[in-house]
Amino acid sequence: MRKQLFMVVCGLLSLTATHAQPLLKTHVETGDVEGILDGNLAVYKAIPFAAPPVGELRWKAPQPAKSWEGVLKAEDIAKWPPQPERGDVSYDMMSEDCLYLSVVTPAKTVNDALPVMVYIHGGGFQTEHYGGELWQSLARKGVITVSIEYRAGALGFLAHAELTKESPEGHSGNYGILDQIFALQWIQRNIKNFGGDPSKVTIFGESAGAMSCNILCASPLAKGLFRACISQSGASMLPMGVVNQEQAQMLGWMFMSQLKKNSIADMRQMDTKDLTGTGVNFQGCTPIVDGYVIPEPVYKLYEKGEYNDVPVLIMHNSDEGAAMVGSISAEDFDKQLTQFPGQWRDSVKAHYPATTDEERLFAMRDLIRDVNFGWPAYQWAKLQKQTGKSPVYVAYLSQKSERTVYAQGNRRGAAHADDIQYLNGAFDKEAEKYPQEKKVSDLMQQYWVNFAKTGGNPNGVGLPNWPLYEESKPTIMQFNNGASLIKQPNSDKIALIDGLFKSLRESMGN
Repeated sequence: MRKQLFMVVCGLLSLTATHAQPLLKTHVETGDVEGILDGNLAVYKAIPFAAPPVGELRWKAPQPAKSWEGVLKAEDIAKWPPQPERGDVSYDMMSEDCLYLSVVTPAKTVNDALPVMVYIHGGGFQTEHYGGELWQSLARKGVITVSIEYRAGALGFLAHAELTKESPEGHSGNYGILDQIFALQWIQRNIKNFGGDPSKVTIFGESAGAMSCNILCASPLAKGLFRACISQSGASMLPMGVVNQEQAQMLGWMFMSQLKKNSIADMRQMDTKDLTGTGVNFQGCTPIVDGYVIPEPVYKLYEKGEYNDVPVLIMHNSDEGAAMVGSISAEDFDKQLTQFPGQWRDSVKAHYPATTDEERLFAMRDLIRDVNFGWPAYQWAKLQKQTGKSPVYVAYLSQKSERTVYAQGNRRGAAHADDIQYLNGAFDKEAEKYPQEKKVSDLMQQYWVNFAKTGGNPNGVGLPNWPLYEESKPTIMQFNNGASLIKQPNSDKIALIDGLFKSLRESMGN
């Protein structure tokens, strides 16, 4: 009797333990899939969300993935999309068959209905990969994290008259953006099988990934695919970044001529390395205002209130330019200033003084920060405040650390991409060495997760209160040795850039 009772108890314990495990096996629309265990998380490192965009599918909208027999073991990270080689990224790590995503879930059952955070990586629409970290740090706080891949470089953004003629919608280019939308559609259909709630999706991205988030907020094709958005160092608001379909097709024709090819059919026969590798000079590596994916310039869509009005959290960093500029000569600095219209040049010099080597370095970095990241961030926030109804939160990461992602030389704060290390738990194992960084990391992660869980409110118990963005009030959350509210930083410089860009838009008709 005792033996039988012991067996029953053990059986119950076993069932409890099994039940407590995350979903290591599940089903998606194309077949069964199995992940790996990482503590209390189930990690699926590479699931195909679309057919390989190869052969005749090169430069076409993504197509549904094919079903497979048996169980797909999603144990290994997918290969990188084709791109230029660099020290740590070789061509044998890449493949044109790149349309995969990862899922990290703490869910125990398919009925858990957890919020979902979908990450879109940066890389200037030309490089990078969804990576190996996969945002376990955020998933451990009770959300499902998904990282998606998309086509980059010429494979992702080539436009050409032949391709436009092929398209049922009469456009070409933007294949990388269509990949992102297709991945979000896949998530809507499949994320429930990982314990997620398709009505609770938040997109977030860094750099070109943040620009993508801004585009997805503006694109009618992405309507209803997410309920909130987080942007880290990027927005598609710059007037000089606008390329229309006709201009993009011209760049595509120039690229074809450069390659000495006569047709798209010829180019579909080319090796991917010859299209995207080191030394390849493709000038059209940017999203296109094609009238379909992006109906009009994003700035104009926001100005008119014609966008997907969802809560947004927008952040940029204090020393963005440190990842781009390690030093600059007086001659090169002056050369950069010649890009500004003559009537604006003296004002730029006055706002960004450069009388010493150190001043010149920081002036160049600050120019990069304000033109490419600061002004777009605040314009997005201001326009949505004016024309939308959803909450807008703004943040500024200024934490200085010896640990960085890409920064060069002396720094005064957080460089471009440094936000990634605060959100992916890079300081968790070195908390004693980096106590302030760990504090900022914990705060940012919790705000981001709260924003995703609530569908638009980062606040929570034990956190400094973060009010909605107001331009004239200290409502911007600064992350520096903790979290505190400040007024818009560098406001005089941003006002100068705003005046310059206003005149540019008027002259360009944008």
